[in-house]
Amino acid sequence: MALRQIEVVVPEKGIEITRELVESKSVTHFWEDSSELQEGYIVKVLVDASKTEEFLDKAEELFGELENYRLVMLPVEATLPRIEEDKDDENDSAEENDKKQPWEQPLSGTRVSREELYTDIVDGVGISGVYVVLVALSAIVASLGVIRDSTAVVIGAMVIAPLLAPNVGMALATVLADKELGLTALRTNFLGLGVALAISFTLGLLLVVDSSVQEISMRTEVSLSDISLALASGAAGVLAYTLGMSAAVIGVMVAVALLPPLVTAGLLLGNGQYELAFYAFILVLTNVICVNLAAIATFILQGIRPRTWYESAKAK
Repeated sequence: MALRQIEVVVPEKGIEITRELVESKSVTHFWEDSSELQEGYIVKVLVDASKTEEFLDKAEELFGELENYRLVMLPVEATLPRIEEDKDDENDSAEENDKKQPWEQPLSGTRVSREELYTDIVDGVGISGVYVVLVALSAIVASLGVIRDSTAVVIGAMVIAPLLAPNVGMALATVLADKELGLTALRTNFLGLGVALAISFTLGLLLVVDSSVQEISMRTEVSLSDISLALASGAAGVLAYTLGMSAAVIGVMVAVALLPPLVTAGLLLGNGQYELAFYAFILVLTNVICVNLAAIATFILQGIRPRTWYESAKAK
């Protein structure tokens, strides 16, 4: 059983309602300690990882308006004695799953909490020098791979392209109606795509671009296989975050859907082949839309939604 240790610091006036929090079904074990506050204390609880979102929502409801309230969540590597899952809890989970919408049931209960997910994604959507350098390097490698008609070189460029987080960030912002996250992810995404386009355009001015090679010709039209690839990439990108998988590995799929068509468009544009460049741009736009639609759908299927009714209304 995956566990999380959650530490809740509450002031004195919040002590009385703490009992309601620790008695919830999501809590496996709890203990109390003194706080650095003059009047207050710390409650530490062990919570099943699949129930952390329920616990966090309850804590925010009870203590969200209190001054000096703070909640910290940590992963638990191991605990002794081992905690066995209660069969009553299994029955409760089954009943809760039955109450979900049919499309939510297959992937429900298999993800990290909303707050863990949000923190992971926010850390990756900011603009930084490292992000720009990685995009630039991947664009150079991808452009040269496309020109040389080398699939191996193009795949190498995908490994270092940091395009997963901004696209997943836009999808999460849409689902949670988070305007700030959405704008940050959008800026980061546009910057990355713009840098890649500028570099490939420059290389198109300097190098000979043969539009008949397979790596270029296959990206000057939109086919069902391209749409399928983009949809699968978006869904896999979300699952990488929500299931705690390696985002770096899954990010290659998203990069495959976006970077090669983009650098192809830049190369053709720089080489003066405007009609083919236009078709490559259409493929880029199609893939961006499909990646984000698939990501949004996957978030919804996993039951990711805003915490409050007002935020849910905004998301719709």
